[in-house]
Amino acid sequence: MNYAKWIAHFNRNKQNRQEPDWSAPIHVPPAMLAPMLRSIEQFRLGDGGGPASLIAFDRENFRSRTDEMRQIVDLWFAEEAEHARLLGCAVQRLGGRVITSHWSFTAFCLCRRVFGVQFELQVLTLTELVSTGYYRMLRKYSPDGPVAAMCELILRDEGGHVSFHRDRLMDKGRPQPGWSGWLWRLQFLLCGYAAGTMLWVNHAPGLKAIGGNTLEFYSEITRQMTRFIRSLRRPVRYPIVPALWAKPVELRLAK
Repeated sequence: MNYAKWIAHFNRNKQNRQEPDWSAPIHVPPAMLAPMLRSIEQFRLGDGGGPASLIAFDRENFRSRTDEMRQIVDLWFAEEAEHARLLGCAVQRLGGRVITSHWSFTAFCLCRRVFGVQFELQVLTLTELVSTGYYRMLRKYSPDGPVAAMCELILRDEGGHVSFHRDRLMDKGRPQPGWSGWLWRLQFLLCGYAAGTMLWVNHAPGLKAIGGNTLEFYSEITRQMTRFIRSLRRPVRYPIVPALWAKPVELRLAK
């Protein structure tokens, strides 16, 4: 894995980040404002508002692979904490409150802690993918310009996170050829739809209030997951076999 590339990426990504104009006038109809605000309040907790780090019981098995990987993980979660800051600004702008607990977030963290770092990394990868679907819909339908600008910034980061996880999985040799690879893809999709469904259960009222719908959400997360899986394909290396119609070559042995 090219560690230097990812360290450079995360450091470069800190630059040229235009802060949304949080002081701009708010023109959001009350029927949209309340459910959208509740969704953003809860999303802030899940996207960097909790423990902005790996929390699995064996997390050091991954973090301590190299000094570079430890640095990359810290830079990755620093961006997650930045997302929580941006979402907190949106909550404050819209007159909301900062929440510190939610049943779905508690369950999410428990699974991450108990099932080990490899499971946690898969869960976080899937969270990046389904969150991309959420932010794309929020950006598309948001009646508030600064919230849409916030989504643009976060989506910029999520694109890098998804690419990092792609490189991480390919470095690990995932997915493998044959049946094992097919089963890995299947479980990845099933877990992804489970994560997406959990997100939709909690955030559907907010997205529907501003114009989104169930079909669009599931179409979006399907597109994100299938694009990610396709990006894991490796070029096939065929053995060099002389064509049957090739002209025979006379070999002359040196005397």
